[in-house]
Amino acid sequence: MKNNKPEKVTIFDVAREAQVSKSTVSLVLTQSDKVSDKSKEKVVKAIDKLGYVYNRDAAALRSKRSNLVAVVINDLTNPYSAQLAVGLEKHIYALGMVPMLVNTGESYERQKQVVNTLKEYNVAAFIMCPAPGTEQTWTDNLVDSGFPVINIMREVPYSSAPTILPDNKKGTHLATSHILEQGITHIAFLGGIADISDYHERIAGFNSALQLKGINEKKPIIQALTNRQGGREAFNKLIEASPNIQAIICFSDVIAYGAIEAMRQHGLVPGKDIKVVGFDDLADSCLMQPALSSVRIDANDIGKRACQTLGEILNKAQPAVRTLVDVSVQIRESSL
Repeated sequence: MKNNKPEKVTIFDVAREAQVSKSTVSLVLTQSDKVSDKSKEKVVKAIDKLGYVYNRDAAALRSKRSNLVAVVINDLTNPYSAQLAVGLEKHIYALGMVPMLVNTGESYERQKQVVNTLKEYNVAAFIMCPAPGTEQTWTDNLVDSGFPVINIMREVPYSSAPTILPDNKKGTHLATSHILEQGITHIAFLGGIADISDYHERIAGFNSALQLKGINEKKPIIQALTNRQGGREAFNKLIEASPNIQAIICFSDVIAYGAIEAMRQHGLVPGKDIKVVGFDDLADSCLMQPALSSVRIDANDIGKRACQTLGEILNKAQPAVRTLVDVSVQIRESSL
């Protein structure tokens, strides 16, 4: 019985139709600049005529590497994560590569699943904000299997993956000092969870500013999920235990948004009755009433440094193990 299934068009068919060599067709398919415009035009016409489909996955397997960079973000519902993804995207494209964005929803199990799937696509590298609980051995095994890994925003202690971090400790130290310089000592820290590195760094900055002012009294520190509801719940817990509170340093702007909403429900005026400082300096923070003071992290700079590190790894150079990106405090009405 005759098989009527059409034969698959190959790169040899394209070369024959275009009257060029197979290597010329390959150069056109990989967008090389080593082929003349005339030859390129002949190949493109042949591809259109024959209906040839370039199998990028197969090409990646042959070359041992694709041009895809997996960007593994911990929580895309967080507005700062979206800013970070945009910053990374621009610099990945500048490397001549293509970002593939995935969200883990702050789940280590989900992170392991998506990474295993992405490995099958033979991605060129992973740039990731590690989910809470990410283990050093898991990260190191990924690196040892031949995939470059760059961690951003959070550190997996003692792992071999280079890490790009904002100077979290400096940020909360400056924010807390700004409040203490106004003579305010009834101060608290709201938000964040203990199993991520940036929480401990931001708490360290809060405490170092207190110690520098000679304040040894333990101040309220309330953990909470980094969303608006977490901010509301943390503030409600705080005001019940410490009704005389005068200022709060928040783990993030989103926590601050929730805390301000809860503050108003208690009949308190943010910025007047209680000073508020956030962290991240989201685009909306300067548009609020009152405008929110916040520690600014440049998402574009994080993306730039991460991609510089990636470029070094791909060029077989040895990048810095830990890179700190500077931060600054944007002072606005909420803390004046």
